Amino acid sequence: MSSKFAKWYDFFMRPLEQRKFKRIRSELLKGASGKVLELGSGTGINFPLYHNVDKVIAIEPSQPMIDRSLIKKKAAVVPIEIVKASAENLPFEDCTFDTVVATLVFCTIPNVEKAINELKRVCKPNGKVLLFEHVKMENVALSKMQESLTPFWKKVCDGCCLDRETLREFTNQGLKIERVEHFYKDLFAVSVLRNKQ
Repeated sequence: MSSKFAKWYDFFMRPLEQRKFKRIRSELLKGASGKVLELGSGTGINFPLYHNVDKVIAIEPSQPMIDRSLIKKKAAVVPIEIVKASAENLPFEDCTFDTVVATLVFCTIPNVEKAINELKRVCKPNGKVLLFEHVKMENVALSKMQESLTPFWKKVCDGCCLDRETLREFTNQGLKIERVEHFYKDLFAVSVLRNKQ
């Protein structure tokens, strides 16, 4: 991930974060408990929103993003440890985490299937997975537009794919959806899943 993208990420996301995303994130993270793994922590936008968890280990492959997250790490009320790693190769033992969190990250992960299998491996049996992702829309015309925009969007937004069917990817790998809520005409989905093994 480029340093330029990391530098401008918060600036361009601020309008969405201030309007609705902060509330969505806060509500979702209320469901986190125990030892938490956050995938793709980016600029640390979630760090100040964690409460009532033992510890958060946040993985992020981009050093520029990690550097920008350190300020938010200081604002956290729970212990946060940042590890430079990718979601496809998690440096943790099996069944380590009670909760896994991913917010607006699965659109950029190169190998989604491998990342989900790694997530399942390090999450405890019946552990909770909390997702906030943009997904391929149900409306045929809008989903076609997502498909046509994705090649350009990936170049501009550091690999972000607009047309991923992320929830289907998770259910295909055996995770059970407990709750789903859609926002912005189903462009964004918030979901709670269980790691059924």
